[in-house]
Amino acid sequence: METISSFWGLLTSPTIDFCEKNYAYSSYIAEFYNTISNIPTICLALIGLINALRQRFEKRFSVLHLSNMSLAIGNILYHATLQPAQQQSVEIPMVWEILLYMYILYSPDWHYGRTMPIFLFSYGAVFAVVHKVVHFDIAFKVHYVILCLLCVPRMYKYYIYTENVCVKWMAKLYVATLVLGILCWLCDRVFCKEISRWPTNPQGHALCHVFLGFTSYFANTFLMFCRAQQRVWSPKVVRLLGVFPSVKIDKSKASDFKYVVNFFCGALNVKLSLVLLSQGNFP
Repeated sequence: METISSFWGLLTSPTIDFCEKNYAYSSYIAEFYNTISNIPTICLALIGLINALRQRFEKRFSVLHLSNMSLAIGNILYHATLQPAQQQSVEIPMVWEILLYMYILYSPDWHYGRTMPIFLFSYGAVFAVVHKVVHFDIAFKVHYVILCLLCVPRMYKYYIYTENVCVKWMAKLYVATLVLGILCWLCDRVFCKEISRWPTNPQGHALCHVFLGFTSYFANTFLMFCRAQQRVWSPKVVRLLGVFPSVKIDKSKASDFKYVVNFFCGALNVKLSLVLLSQGNFP
């Protein structure tokens, strides 16, 4: 096997090389397109983070957007260097991120206190240690797919219970970009020898990064809308710069709703007290 000398040292592991010519543009960047294709993910996550902070969404969504950004940055370091240590800086955060999605999806109906976040945090920590030592390959991919599939039932439940047309379209865009990203990744991996003989490499892995960046953005925005509905924040979909769908909320209506509920609960308690008093059963 041919070894490639670069600023980052020797590339001797064929398992972490992709279907892009290494160091074609710079001795500092192993895979140029696979590296810069993570920039859209960072920009989209930054848009989501600003929206979450500006409207004071729950902290879980700020952490979610930050995790998307950190994963993209780890991906940049990985494809720029193609070093095994950087590979794990991508794979471990991938699992942490999907565990965060599981928490956001399932926690609203969880009635056992802090057991879910404690379990998910412990699971992520144990996985990180074990994966650092064992260096899973196929087992990592299977494990990650299983975690993703565990999110599907809840996402589908949110979809069927959402009546907003724009939000349903956003969910469809999430699925479409996810499928396109997976197809690009598969074609780049399976047909690399054939693609290498083409006059121009379509950069399937780089396109996968771009599509999955939009996948994360659509998924996050969809979940923010569903959560705002649960909190009675009167969410609606608006378009940033006339292009990017975003969630706008009105928490004042939630306050009004809570006031009405508290008023009727108080009135009901007074009425119940009067009934008990009239019957001589008031304690």
